[in-house]
Amino acid sequence: MLVVLAIIGSIVGLVGPRVLNYLSESKVKTAQIQMENLSSALDLFYLDAGRYPSTEEGLNALVQRPAGVSSWSGPYLKAAGVPKDPWGHAYLYRAPGQSGPYDVGSLGPEGREGGAGALSRSAPSK
Repeated sequence: MLVVLAIIGSIVGLVGPRVLNYLSESKVKTAQIQMENLSSALDLFYLDAGRYPSTEEGLNALVQRPAGVSSWSGPYLKAAGVPKDPWGHAYLYRAPGQSGPYDVGSLGPEGREGGAGALSRSAPSK
C-alpha cells in the first residue's frame, strides 16, 4: 500500500507542475485573444464614430452608446458587457495610447501595474 502511494505521489509531483504551467499559459493566450477582439471592436467603433472612445468613455463605449455619438452602430461586442481578463480584472484602456491611438492591457495575475505577467496591446499608428 505504501509503495502504491509513493508511486502516485511521484506521478503527481511530476505531472502537477506541468499542468499548472499549461493552465497559466492558457490564461495568457486567452487574454491575448480577448485583447485582439477588443481591438477589432474598437476599430469598428472608429469606422462608425470617426474616433476611438476617450479614456473616460472607456471600453464601455463598445456596449453602450456614449453621449454625443450619433453614428454608433453597436454594441460591438457579442457579450452583454466588456469581458474581464482571465484573472478577473477589468481590461485597461487608454486613448491616446503610448505608441498609437489607444492601448488595451491587462494587469495579469498579480493585478497591479508593472507586475509580472502584465500584458498590453497598442493599436497601430494611423
